[in-house]
Amino acid sequence: MATIGVFDGVHRGHQELISRAVALATERDLPSVVLTFDPHPSEVVRPGSHPAQLTTLHRKAELVEELGVDVFCVLPFTPELSKVAPDEFVHEILVERLHAAAVVVGENFTFGNRAAGTVELLTTLGQRFGFTTEGAELVTAGELAFSSTYIRSCIDAGDVRAAATALGRPHRLEGIVVRGDGRGHELGFPTANLSTPRFAAVPADGVYAGRFTLLNGHNRPPLTTAVSVGTNPTFSGRERRVEAFVLDVDEDFYGQRVAVDFVERLRQMERFASTEALVEQMHRDVARTRELLA
Repeated sequence: MATIGVFDGVHRGHQELISRAVALATERDLPSVVLTFDPHPSEVVRPGSHPAQLTTLHRKAELVEELGVDVFCVLPFTPELSKVAPDEFVHEILVERLHAAAVVVGENFTFGNRAAGTVELLTTLGQRFGFTTEGAELVTAGELAFSSTYIRSCIDAGDVRAAATALGRPHRLEGIVVRGDGRGHELGFPTANLSTPRFAAVPADGVYAGRFTLLNGHNRPPLTTAVSVGTNPTFSGRERRVEAFVLDVDEDFYGQRVAVDFVERLRQMERFASTEALVEQMHRDVARTRELLA
């Protein structure tokens, strides 16, 4: 029992689709398989057009596992694979490699060279090769269909609350904590500076309330954090950074792999007339963060 897609974000629409595949697999006493691709097909077909990435491959695997999937299969998306005709893709991947008895995809699913394959074609090929096909309707809220593209637009606008509604959880950034210029420590707000993956979907510049989690086997609960995204205009900064001030913790996180979950945008990034004015605002940001996440 297989379902196929990029599944970036594993949002509410993806969750429903994958859960349907898991339910059918259970009914038929078959293993459930999620087949995804890496890198994103857009980057291979149109180099330089890689969309902002909502989830790392590792995070995607974690989220899929939580939905009860038995096998998470990653197919390297290469220029050669992009040229494979739809019928060849079905025969070589779904039939020969996965031995699929049933396939569940979204109703807008396309596949094969130039995305020529449709759900209708997949259904016809399934009849030929001996598997059933189900095209699931998109998950909507009113007239809005949840999609990775919509969620990226929310994050790009700083609307992390709307993104969380579509994702079913707050948007997460993962990265390694690296050394910054130490200015936060001088101001009394030492921050963990995140080095994020190349294509990570970083929210719009601003200050956010969020949660900070240590990864790589740490079992500590998430920590409350105020997060600054931007260039530090008060100090004429040029490099765009993600800096997390973890509340009520005096600890050195350098070198740690961490995650920041964005819960609420507090304000836009702004330039202050003085360091004192900036520090006063930072105190207000921390108080608001504590209030929101209490």
